[in-house]
Amino acid sequence: MLTKAQHVPAQLAPGQRPVLLVIVDTEGEFAWDQPFNRSAIGTTSIASQPLMHARVFDEFGILPTYMVDWPVATTPGAVATLRRLLDAKRCEIGAHLHPWVSPPYEEALSDFNSYGGNLPRQLEYDKLRLLTETIADAFGRQPLAFKAGRYGLGPHTAESIASLGYEIDASVVPYSAFTEDGGPDFRTFDEHPFWFQAGRRELLELPVTTGYCGWLRHVGPRLYDLAQRRWARRLRLGGVLARSRALERVRLSPEVASGAEMRRLTEALLAGGCQVFSLTYHSPSMMPGHTPYVRCEADLERLITTVHDYCAWFRDRVGGEFMSLSQLRQALAAQR
Repeated sequence: MLTKAQHVPAQLAPGQRPVLLVIVDTEGEFAWDQPFNRSAIGTTSIASQPLMHARVFDEFGILPTYMVDWPVATTPGAVATLRRLLDAKRCEIGAHLHPWVSPPYEEALSDFNSYGGNLPRQLEYDKLRLLTETIADAFGRQPLAFKAGRYGLGPHTAESIASLGYEIDASVVPYSAFTEDGGPDFRTFDEHPFWFQAGRRELLELPVTTGYCGWLRHVGPRLYDLAQRRWARRLRLGGVLARSRALERVRLSPEVASGAEMRRLTEALLAGGCQVFSLTYHSPSMMPGHTPYVRCEADLERLITTVHDYCAWFRDRVGGEFMSLSQLRQALAAQR
């Protein structure tokens, strides 16, 4: 795992406008409430990805990064859809490791092993290498950005991706822990990008934009942890804090946050000096029925509208601009 001692802040030039990134977890379709299954590799929802371009991205000049997993990278129709967007310079392509559907298949299926960083070092590396090579072959270029499936960074992940040529990681979820079923603990991380050393290379970390808003936000981490204790859950302390707007923990995603919540989070983080914002969602949400977030056409329309209206607000009210991951890395590197 990364440690705070390794951090070197990654900052934009003075006077630079706030930047919004869009990252799409681009993955096969599987039942989120069922055990992990190596046969759940459908990719029909990839055909729906251009809809977000037509309704949102092209209007604002947004180049999202599609973080592609093994089922997507090995399905010709899915590759063709994304390749057309890539060749038209309407997106970038990264990598997304879901271990249970990425060869070699040597590990038992379990919650613990669904976090790639929990696998033996060589097995995680072999999965990453095969995925990277397959994406490079499918799309005609090496992926330079990585996002761990289920945010599953481990003690060797960063060094492995660095050795495979990656320059950016986008797996850290600030103020969050996934330890109940063996996942990583990111509670000591905040929303700011940073450089860190991985082996002989330096990588850029772009955290998933997550944070606290409300008048108690300055004690958010301590109070939120308190609200997760058994007695506090019985009293529904977290719900009371959120409904009263005293403390909300919000992720910048139209799947789990409303437009109003995303705006409140952005304003709170801007006040704290945040320069870079990363909006995320899952590719299967672009087709109703494949994620818990989009079950019908009305849900899909709400998701698209939320993204559109937030991007318009970010540009017009915040005065922000949009960058791809590679553009942002270049801008941050220029300030080293």
